[in-house]
Amino acid sequence: MELLENTQSHDWNKERLEQLKNIMPDLFTNDGQLNINELKKVVNPSLVSETERYEFRWFGKSNAKREAFTPTDATLVYDEHRSVNPTESDNLIIEGENLAVLKLLSNSYREQVKCIYIDPPYNTGKDFVYSDKFNQDKAAYWEDAEVTENGFKIDTNTETDGRFHSNWLNMMYSRLLIARQLLKEDGVIFISIDDNEVHHLRKLCDEVFGEENFEGHIHWRRRHNQPNDKTKMIGLVAEHILSYSKNKEVYKKSGVGKIDLTGDFSNPDNDPRGDWASKPWKVGSDQSGSKYVIINPHNNKEYEGEWMGEESTYKKLLEDNRIVFPKNGDGFPRKKYYRFEREEEGQCATNWWSHKQFGHNQGANNEMTSLFGVKNIFSNPKPKELIRGLIQISNAKTDDIVLDFFGGSGVTGQSVLELNEEDKLKRKFIVVQLPEIINENEIAFEEGFKKISDITIERNKRVVEKIIKEKKEAHLDLFNEKEEEQNSLKGLGFKVFKLQKSNFPRVEYAPDPEKTHAENVEALKKYIKDKEAQLINAFNKEELITEILLKNGFKLNYTLTKQEQFTKNDILFATDGDKETLVCLDGDLAQETVEYFKKNTEQKLIVLERALDTTKKWNLKHYMKDNFKAF
Repeated sequence: MELLENTQSHDWNKERLEQLKNIMPDLFTNDGQLNINELKKVVNPSLVSETERYEFRWFGKSNAKREAFTPTDATLVYDEHRSVNPTESDNLIIEGENLAVLKLLSNSYREQVKCIYIDPPYNTGKDFVYSDKFNQDKAAYWEDAEVTENGFKIDTNTETDGRFHSNWLNMMYSRLLIARQLLKEDGVIFISIDDNEVHHLRKLCDEVFGEENFEGHIHWRRRHNQPNDKTKMIGLVAEHILSYSKNKEVYKKSGVGKIDLTGDFSNPDNDPRGDWASKPWKVGSDQSGSKYVIINPHNNKEYEGEWMGEESTYKKLLEDNRIVFPKNGDGFPRKKYYRFEREEEGQCATNWWSHKQFGHNQGANNEMTSLFGVKNIFSNPKPKELIRGLIQISNAKTDDIVLDFFGGSGVTGQSVLELNEEDKLKRKFIVVQLPEIINENEIAFEEGFKKISDITIERNKRVVEKIIKEKKEAHLDLFNEKEEEQNSLKGLGFKVFKLQKSNFPRVEYAPDPEKTHAENVEALKKYIKDKEAQLINAFNKEELITEILLKNGFKLNYTLTKQEQFTKNDILFATDGDKETLVCLDGDLAQETVEYFKKNTEQKLIVLERALDTTKKWNLKHYMKDNFKAF
């Protein structure tokens, strides 16, 4: 067959199918065949008549998929008051319902995210499932400013609900479909889950990401002690983490990440290369190595066994003062490694993660207690050591984005901040958390927190303050010079954004069947006039420009510079480092400004639709072509 393909012209149909599968793997069956009905539903869902059943199908699957790719009319607004060192960092914490937020980010951050970690509800019958159905009877929470401020109560998914598993699958399906769009080609996703839904999650991810992109199933021991539940045959000490790459082959080529070796770095022998830790030179019981005899230079004691490297390598390391014998020179040989070598000396990940290296539940609770000064501020946080390990094997480097859209306690943000300080890389994070209301009988409420998202933000604020304090104490003169202070603060902070209703009035007009056509036309004109007046009266420049730029594909780290050469209009230059445009939010675009852009057509320009009459709009569109946009 391969020989026949080599003698034929290029198979364009095969290539197009491969391209389609790469873009939308959910349109293909598990054996790689295109599902025509799924393709038809992309074009027009009414073309397909089907009975939904569980096989791996479930009730609501088609609607969940349609919901994932239905645009949102919400927007994000900057919350300066709760942001921390916003000018020093591109990190983001977004308070909002995560499906709507993912949709808003999907244009600007498409194929920009290197690593996703999420810890979604486990569907135990006691936790919550996000509802995505906001109709006339149940409006989206962000339409109500009071609910946005005070918190949103989400739904309990009880086992008595006849669609217990379907509800959870619908929630996860729509979000994972959008999340895949955000991953870079060499990106990876990690999902924490327990026994309740791990089997369903595996099938779901096989469909969304492609079975061929399955990277592994990590078993993480979350308990540091033995369970003592006599009602169960098998005590639960571990949770699951499923991992998928966007494209396994591309991920491999970009370099598979390793877990840094951990150790207590010090310099007891005053090594000029700096602080060091050590690892055994003798191989483990389940490994094979090179056989030779090592003679301890301190006491001439002989050690027989299998070692990590050849004898010639050992002798070079010994000569270079990189072999140490612990226990006052009486122990087995160990190899030194320095802080700058941690990554290259790192180890490949396995599918069993011990609580000793990757943290446990009690340690995570202790971390929260240390930060907040009170116990039980948050239920079941994940340990930062676990998230750190996942970020490392994702191979996220400087400028790579780590996304967590079930932000919870905010551990992902802390893990990125602290790991950056250790290895001097400059990763960025985006953490999304629903403003889920905290019950009045909870300790967090007594401590002044109304919403889970308040804890998410406050945790990362305290982590930033802690890092800065430690830096000042370690280097007292570091913050004396302004330039040195700015360099030290780089990356230590975040901007907070909130999900809220669009600044642009929605078209909700419906003709009155009791009125004549002429009367309805007049009513429509009045409706449009009232809505335009509403936009003018409720005008907030900062919020409006964020919405315009976000919905035109700009990332939220954009900067604005006033263009002084324009005297008749207030025009700003916007750039996020990749895209750039000029923006004018004036209510009227002066003819002098129009004439300028008729001659300078290479620049991009966004203006408000209401700032233009028919002639101005025609001229700008005619001369500037696609570089002009009325919003």
